[in-house]
Amino acid sequence: MNYPLTALISDLHANLPALETALADARVRGAERFVCLGDVIGYGARPRECLEWVMRLCVEDPVDPGAAQARTLYPGLCLMGNHEAALLGSGVDFNDKARAAIDWTREELNRSDAREQNAAFWDYLGALVPAMCDGVAMFAHGSPRDPVREYMLPRDSRNPEKLKACFAAMERRVCFVGHSHVPAVYLESGELFRPKGPDTEFDLGDEDAPRAIVNVGSVGQPRDGDPRLSYGLFDGRRIRFVRLEYDHAAAAAAIRAVPALPEFLAERLAVGR
Repeated sequence: MNYPLTALISDLHANLPALETALADARVRGAERFVCLGDVIGYGARPRECLEWVMRLCVEDPVDPGAAQARTLYPGLCLMGNHEAALLGSGVDFNDKARAAIDWTREELNRSDAREQNAAFWDYLGALVPAMCDGVAMFAHGSPRDPVREYMLPRDSRNPEKLKACFAAMERRVCFVGHSHVPAVYLESGELFRPKGPDTEFDLGDEDAPRAIVNVGSVGQPRDGDPRLSYGLFDGRRIRFVRLEYDHAAAAAAIRAVPALPEFLAERLAVGR
């Protein structure tokens, strides 16, 4: 099967040091396509820069200015996460900290000194869709059943009704998600795989293998007790979970430099919660 090695990034949350670390690593490993599962913005202090990266790489005609040498990339994609949905609409269902970050992000993307770039950001965000498929995989931010808002968490492996409904909504035999910030593989049988260590591979099998929902974790705000960023590499059969150290102190300092962003959003980066 000829499937481009695809870097799956999710929940960047305006964390530029984490994103740039993940992208650099993916390049070294030979990634040929970049797919973002949503939540480029929210929580962090660098929404403009993170959007710029995604708009270069996760599009039909990608450009990678950070590569050591020019190379051709396969068309990528980016999905709408719940933070993009809140930015475009209302964060009324968000907690106070998340809503404060969305309100500040909206102001940051409307800066009066960059009107032309602002318009490009809003056009891009407004065109995002909740879910997409290629010939092998389905991609969603939250779950196959509710692509924007539903979380997939390890405890769901013990919830047969939820699993049945989620697998019934799948359009391909594997669906990649983010949103919960917790990397895991959910098999239709109810089996659960939790990756351990910095570099863990799971063989999803061929088209006759059991169906799976794969959470690739979060680049910008891990929540599984491990502060290292998480992203995935998929070759059409195997998913590799990659965990990397990054400068979370720099990301936290950037948040603290913005008075409108709550201190908690900086503190949590050091503990992965």
